Amino acid sequence: MAPSANHVSAVTHLAGADPALARLIDSVGPCTLAPRRVPGGAFASLARAIVFQQLAGPAARAIHARFAALYGGRPSAAAVLATPDEALRSAGLSSGKTASIKDLATKVLDGTVRLRSVSGLGDDEVVARLSTVRGIGRWTAEMFLIFDLLRPDVWPVDDLGVRKGWAIAHGHRDDLPTPRELEALGDPCRPHRSVAAWYCWRAVSLTIGEW
Repeated sequence: MAPSANHVSAVTHLAGADPALARLIDSVGPCTLAPRRVPGGAFASLARAIVFQQLAGPAARAIHARFAALYGGRPSAAAVLATPDEALRSAGLSSGKTASIKDLATKVLDGTVRLRSVSGLGDDEVVARLSTVRGIGRWTAEMFLIFDLLRPDVWPVDDLGVRKGWAIAHGHRDDLPTPRELEALGDPCRPHRSVAAWYCWRAVSLTIGEW
């Protein structure tokens, strides 16, 4: 996937702002961050995020596949709300995740969370709206901002992967910054912190050696 013009600008800024990030960027290559396409749109994407919380990848994918299959691969708020809890539990959802997805569906339908207009809201407002849903906290909302809305300046300081990636890139593999420390460390990356976070994740997933 070719990098977008915005990503090229972001990478140029990050490389100039931090020599360690410049070395990481050189090792990883162009940023290929792109919006994820989940059949069913924003509601389905958020339901998927709830399913994946605190589960290993293979187990989460299997449960999500069974959940999505209940709706022909395109879950909607109305369809989920009409589904008996027992059917969701049979797909592998815990009672807590069943309640969370039902709460999401309820709030989408009653207008508490207006997903059709969410793209027009500021980042903090999106986080505030989504956080009214049971089971959706700041981290899940930030992932939605980055991967669904492709917002450019989201800095998920509570994400362990971002903290690890920052430490790896800066030669401190065993000394992770705290969320508060990472908040300050990321200031030079503004207004492209989403791309910086993407490179931090890549630092964790790839064996690049010492930078």
